[in-house]
Amino acid sequence: MTPARSFEDIEAWNKSHQFVLDVYRLTEPFPKHELFGLTSQIRRAAVSIPANFAEGFRRSSKPDKLRFYNIAIGSLEECRYYLRLSSDLSYAETKELRLNLEEISKMLTSYMSKIRADF
Repeated sequence: MTPARSFEDIEAWNKSHQFVLDVYRLTEPFPKHELFGLTSQIRRAAVSIPANFAEGFRRSSKPDKLRFYNIAIGSLEECRYYLRLSSDLSYAETKELRLNLEEISKMLTSYMSKIRADF
């Protein structure tokens, strides 16, 4: 297996990037009074997942890498709550996105375990 040369070569990053695109589509019809509330919060948290993964990818030390990947996981959990809230407020059906988020969570956790073991 060839080592990844870029964060874009990692499936976890690609899936988290697609998640961001899906969140933007999901939140587009949210009520306008949520623009600076839930809409903004979920979008920022979603973007933080692939952004922190990308930032951690080029870090040379294991603690630096894992720190950024941990931030990505924290943002993922934040999104998990925002998706639940969006559903509970009847703004959107979020089941599919929550399933995608669970898959991303497993991928990131596995990737982090590999980093811990390889260094």
